[in-house]
Amino acid sequence: MTSSAASPRSSDPGAAPQTLIVCASLCLLVTLSVFWCFHSGCILYYGDAQSHLNLSRSIIDSRTPGYDQLGTVWLPVLHILCLPFVANDTLWSTGLAGSIPVALCFVIAGLCFYLAAREIFKSLTAAIVVLACFALNPNLLYLASIPMTEVVFLAGLAALFLALFRFRATQQNRFIGLGIAASWFMSLTRYEGWFFIPFAALGFTAFAKKHRLSLLIACGGAMSLAPLYWLGHNWWETGHPFDFYSGPFSALAIQAARPYPGYHNWPLALLYYVKACQLCTGWPLLLLTPIGMLCAVLKKVFAPLLFLLATPSFYIWSIHSSAQPIHVPQLWPFSYYNTRYGIAAIPLAAFAAGAIAFFLPPRLKRLAFLLPLLSISPWILHPSPENWICWKESQVNSVSRRAWTVLGRDFLRGHYRTGHGILTPTASGDLAGIFCQARIPLTETLNEGNGPAWFAATSRPDILHPNLWAVAQQGDFVSIALNRDPRSPYRIDHIIQVEDAPTLEIFRRNAGRQ
Repeated sequence: MTSSAASPRSSDPGAAPQTLIVCASLCLLVTLSVFWCFHSGCILYYGDAQSHLNLSRSIIDSRTPGYDQLGTVWLPVLHILCLPFVANDTLWSTGLAGSIPVALCFVIAGLCFYLAAREIFKSLTAAIVVLACFALNPNLLYLASIPMTEVVFLAGLAALFLALFRFRATQQNRFIGLGIAASWFMSLTRYEGWFFIPFAALGFTAFAKKHRLSLLIACGGAMSLAPLYWLGHNWWETGHPFDFYSGPFSALAIQAARPYPGYHNWPLALLYYVKACQLCTGWPLLLLTPIGMLCAVLKKVFAPLLFLLATPSFYIWSIHSSAQPIHVPQLWPFSYYNTRYGIAAIPLAAFAAGAIAFFLPPRLKRLAFLLPLLSISPWILHPSPENWICWKESQVNSVSRRAWTVLGRDFLRGHYRTGHGILTPTASGDLAGIFCQARIPLTETLNEGNGPAWFAATSRPDILHPNLWAVAQQGDFVSIALNRDPRSPYRIDHIIQVEDAPTLEIFRRNAGRQ
C-alpha cells in the first residue's frame, strides 16, 4: 500500500495528540448524547434496556443475591459492567447506571476503529472519514447512551479488529493476546461473538509468518473457552447446557412456531436485513458501501472489509435459520422489531467510506471529507428523532409498557411500605421496571430467580404467603397461581388497564390470613 504525504505512521510524533483529540471528541459526543437521552427520558424505552439494568441490580440486590442471578439466556458482560453503578438508586432508576458503561464502550469502539483505519489505510484522511461515518450516526449514538448490548459488542469487535491488523504489521504476540481477550469479551456479550471465532483464528493464522498450524489451534482453542464457559454455566444453572438456545426464555421459545418473513427463505432474509441496514446506516452510506468495497479491492485492502462482513452475514443467517425475525415499518407486517440489528453494518459501511477516501488521488483528497457529511445527510435534512429508526422502534414498542409502569409505580409509592414484600414473576422482566421506577429494592421482591421460596409461595399460596403484596400481569404464572385456588389469601386490590397491554393485577394479602 502506498502512503500519501499526510499519512501518519505509528512513529509519527503527531499521532499521540491526534489520538487524544479523537478520544476527547468521542467522549464529548457520547456525553451530549447521554444528556439528551436523559433529558428526554428515553434511556429505558427499550424493554430489554430496563431488563438488562434490573438483571444487573439483582446480582447485588435480591433475596438470593450472587452469581446465580446472571441467568442463562442473556450473556453476562453488560450486566457485570453495570455493577459499579447500579447499586446507586438514582443511577438505577434513571437508567444512567447502564448508560455510563455503554458510553465508555462507544469511546473504546470509536478509538479502536480509528486506530485500525490508520493502520490499514496509512492515511489520516481515511481514518477520520471512518471515524466520522461511524461515530456521527444518530442510531448508533442512541444505542451508545442506553443499557443495550450492541455497542458493547462493537467495542470488543473494534479491539479484535485493531489487534488483528496490528499483529499483521508487527508479528507481536501481545496482539494475539489482545485478540483473544477481545474475542472473550464479544462472546460473552452477544452470541454473534461465537460466530466470529473461526474467522478471527483464521485471520491471525493468515497474517502469521511462522507456526501457522499451531497458532490456528491455539487461537481457536483459546477463543472457544468463552462459549464453553457459558455452556458450563447453563448446565450448572439448569442441567441443560443449551438452555440459552432452547430453554423457556430463549428466542426460540419466544418466537415459537409463528412464521415470519425470511424464515427458511434466503432472498427474503436478505431483503429484510438490507432494509434494516438502510434504516440504521442511512441510504447514502449504504449506497457508498459497494463502491467502497470495489475501491478496497482495487487498492488491495479488501481483507478488513471482508472480516467486517461476518456480523451482517450472521444476522442474515439468523433470520433464515434461528427464529430471529426483523420487522421494518416499510415491509410486512409493517412494524418495528429488531431493526437495531442493522447497526452491525455501520463498521463495514464506515470502512468502505474510508476505502473511497483512500482511493481518491491526492488532488481530490479534500473531497473525502464530504463523505461523512453525505453519510449523515438524511438526518441533517430531517433531524427529528422520529427519523432515527432505533429510537423510533424503542418509542413505538414501549408506549403501553411505559404507561402501566408509571401507573404501577405511582400506586406502589402510595401504598407499599418497606418490609411488606412483593411476590412477582421475575426480577428482570417488564414488571420489574415498576420497582425500578418506584425505587423499591429488589430485595423486597420474591421472584423466580429466588428459587425454592418462590416456587413454594406460588405452588401453595394458601399455606406459604410471606408477602403482603403481589404484582402480576393477567394470565402470567403468578396471576394464575393466586387466582386458581379459592383458599388463596390474596385478592386483587388494584387493576391497571392500558390499551394494547395485558391487565396489570396488584394483589394484597387478606388481613385475616397474615
